[in-house]
Amino acid sequence: MKKQVLPAAMLLAGILSLGLSACGGNEKAATAAPAASAEAGNTAATLNIRYVDGDSISARYQGSIDLQAAHMRAMQRLDQAQQSKAAEIQRFAASIEQKGRSNGYLTQESYNADMAKLQKMQQDAESYLGNLQRKTEVELAQQTTALNDSIDKCVKEFNKKHGYDAILFKNAGIFFNPSLDITAEVVEALNSCYKAPEEKK
Repeated sequence: MKKQVLPAAMLLAGILSLGLSACGGNEKAATAAPAASAEAGNTAATLNIRYVDGDSISARYQGSIDLQAAHMRAMQRLDQAQQSKAAEIQRFAASIEQKGRSNGYLTQESYNADMAKLQKMQQDAESYLGNLQRKTEVELAQQTTALNDSIDKCVKEFNKKHGYDAILFKNAGIFFNPSLDITAEVVEALNSCYKAPEEKK
């Protein structure tokens, strides 16, 4: 949907620049101003623009709801993995401390071996969690890209039936006539197109 915002914004910027150039400078530009202004007015009058509320789509489009849930599950998995590794390391560190207090280390070498093991556990945990986070980020980015692609495809199909020149996000402008709001129709179209991804086992 974002791809459709840019051309309309560029078109409007072009219309504005025509108007600005017609107002400034020499007498020749002043003479050309009415023609340029009329042309810009005609172009603006023929534009068939609608808008959607992005927040409402996020809240009501099932694909967006499912993606947000997937993000939450991924963050919970990362948090659980971090807590699990931290607890494992803390237990081993506590056992070293307890063993040291009770004179359980008969040699310096055995103490050094446990300390080396603790350090290795910390390094392995850091590496594991880093890899898990990168893998999660890649998976979520792929899911987001796939969802955006499906939205783009569905909105283009939707627009074939309606023939709008542009469908903008509400926050792309300062004011839109409420009669131009097609959020409900777009949400309905998106939900009818949406197929939930299969759960990975």
